[in-house]
Amino acid sequence: MNAERDLSPLTPGVVRALTDKLYEKRKVAALEIEKLVREFVAQNNTSQIKHVIQILSQEFALSQHPHSRKGGLIGLAACSIALGKDSGLYLKELIEPVLTCFNDADSRLRYYACEALYNIVKVARGSVLPHFNVLFDGLSKLAADPDPNVKSGSELLDRLLKDIVTESNQFDLVGFIPLLRERIYSNNQYARQFIISWILVLESVPDINLLDYLPEILDGLFQILGDNSKEIRKMCEVALGEFLKEIKKNPSSVKFAEMANILVIHCQAADDLIQLTAMCWMREFIQLAGRVMLPYSSGILTAVLPCLSYDDRKKNIKEVANVCNQSLMKLVIPEDDEMDEAKPPMTIPAEPTSEESLSKPEAATTGESQLPHHGKNELDIIALKQPLFFPCSCERIQVTLNLDGIVQVLDYHLSDTSIGMMTRIAVLKWLYHLYIKTPRKMFRHTDSLFPILLRTLSDESDEVILKDLELLAEIASSPAGQTEEVHGPSDGSDVRPGPVELHVPARAGQLSSSSTKGLECSPSTPTMNSYFYKFMINLLKRFSSERKLLETRGAFIIRQLCLLLNAENIFHSMADILLREEDLKFASTMVHTLNTILLTSSELFQLRNQLKDLKTPESRNLFCCLYRSWCHNPVTTVSLCFLTQNYKHAYDLIQKFGDLEVTVDFLTEVDKLVQLIECPIFTYLRLQLLDVKNNPYLIKALYGLLMLLPQSSAFQLLSHRLQCVPNPELMQTTDNTKPSTSFKRTAASNIDYMELLQHFEKVQNKHLEARHQRAGQAEQLDRRVVL
Repeated sequence: MNAERDLSPLTPGVVRALTDKLYEKRKVAALEIEKLVREFVAQNNTSQIKHVIQILSQEFALSQHPHSRKGGLIGLAACSIALGKDSGLYLKELIEPVLTCFNDADSRLRYYACEALYNIVKVARGSVLPHFNVLFDGLSKLAADPDPNVKSGSELLDRLLKDIVTESNQFDLVGFIPLLRERIYSNNQYARQFIISWILVLESVPDINLLDYLPEILDGLFQILGDNSKEIRKMCEVALGEFLKEIKKNPSSVKFAEMANILVIHCQAADDLIQLTAMCWMREFIQLAGRVMLPYSSGILTAVLPCLSYDDRKKNIKEVANVCNQSLMKLVIPEDDEMDEAKPPMTIPAEPTSEESLSKPEAATTGESQLPHHGKNELDIIALKQPLFFPCSCERIQVTLNLDGIVQVLDYHLSDTSIGMMTRIAVLKWLYHLYIKTPRKMFRHTDSLFPILLRTLSDESDEVILKDLELLAEIASSPAGQTEEVHGPSDGSDVRPGPVELHVPARAGQLSSSSTKGLECSPSTPTMNSYFYKFMINLLKRFSSERKLLETRGAFIIRQLCLLLNAENIFHSMADILLREEDLKFASTMVHTLNTILLTSSELFQLRNQLKDLKTPESRNLFCCLYRSWCHNPVTTVSLCFLTQNYKHAYDLIQKFGDLEVTVDFLTEVDKLVQLIECPIFTYLRLQLLDVKNNPYLIKALYGLLMLLPQSSAFQLLSHRLQCVPNPELMQTTDNTKPSTSFKRTAASNIDYMELLQHFEKVQNKHLEARHQRAGQAEQLDRRVVL
């Protein structure tokens, strides 16, 4: 028959046996084929050997008949056994038909294919390595085979192939990596287990440097780390742990920058194990690579900052994230402030790498896209838009701090009301650090940051407010702020329409340079810049619009600012602004708050001493400035006169109280003043009551307060105090010619008290008109309600 002629040198008996359904008969035929091929090998008849392999492949292994395919597989295995070491010359022809049968629908045929390939590989050993990719591809499919027999057979073949790779020093890793990168994204558990097992094997071979290609497979490894199978997760953990050990041993050969974005993405994973592992890797990368990681700072912060607010359930992640945050912050140095277009950026030495790595930075984009304040999804991908800088380049690599991207991320997290307290504190610490290290560049962002920093003063946490105040104080006192053009913040900066400018006015400017001596001021930069006055305006505006903030945190905020900045400048500027405040009720409340702080806060001890004596032109200038604003509140004005020992003027003011509208609030403030006189602050005033002759107006002023008070506990308190004033006749001494020091001080002060008194009357008349207007509006509203 034609078939018999076409299939020679195979005999008809062999052909029939190969297609038989019984395995034993096919095995007998295979032994005949093995004997035949051995003869051809002995004769060195390569053409006949190729012809036999071609027949077994085309006519049997690739046949439509299942029994023929089984016969072809066992026949090819027999050929390989017969060829022995020479099988390497025919591996392509032997392997391809067998691998085709891996896709057969019949599970038994897939098993026979696996068995045949095992025999072929066992004989060829190292010769199969040039065909490793196709073998690996076929095995990766069998690893996920549903038939347990096929899977068992594939495992035997897999172990054999691993032994061959481990023994050989000719493994083509470069050619294998693309296939590994493709297969590593499989979702099948068995395929993932197969991939991880191979990665572990390749890692263990000394001659194979898989670390060079880690950027290609790192993302896939983190994907596998999230597998549902505990066994696979454990295997993946081990593989990643081995890579990290290798990275720590040889950091100079690691492509840190190529993997930075991968870690940023997985540091935000929902799976705790993935997130913790990625965060641990990020910690090591920042510590090992140093400033190489700076171009990726915004992406790293996007991933790290939210973790700082995790509770104890994610304590491990929180702790590692905190180390990452601190380490990254230390990478920012003052030299970053000097880098701009006109100066070459800092460079770091780098190691040689492949041309592929060098080509990437050239094609990469520089800078980051603008960050919209819409949602976290857009923020999460910011790291992917970073400029690509690789540490392993044969040139010196530029390391530039991308401040715009960092500020965008920090602004976003500070604006997000749902973010945790520790994250907000970390953001403020970052901003403060950047203003210290890179003030010139940071002041370009100040106008956009200013509104959110002011809003943060309303935060529920005192610690957040303290950090916010430290940052605002640094902005207000940094010398770098002097050179910047000051524009109003986006939410408007004027407290009320009027002549108030955002620049420091002449008086405030003079005060900044002349009144820093002996006051509580910033230890580094006591002089204020142009943002200081802008800050004071906006702070008062916030107090005006948010009265609850003034009531609950107003004193706390101002006291802290007096510690952080120049206390005299703060009071001088606020008094200057309040002098032009149109909301008179707010002005009165604010003056009362400032006065209470001035009289009671330990932070203002030196400022009180300066005002008590009025010895210098600066102190007299401050007194006059405070007085004009303090006139918004009559009782605080009197207390200021008591503080500055202007007792005659205090008496004159109290005389004017008879012309004022005496309300319950007014009497309550007088009551509080009486209580205050009994406090340690006014110890010197009480002692001066002993010198009746030289302090007559002090006694008159106190009696004036007594006459204003109704028969209350405060009345009794002050009355008892005045009863203790000694008889002047008994207090006389022999030296009657010595002039009073208090009169000397008053005469030397050269303050126009008459003009101040007229100003007081003018301001109080405005308050009276405003109260009548409010009363009239309330009456009209009541009438409308009745109608």
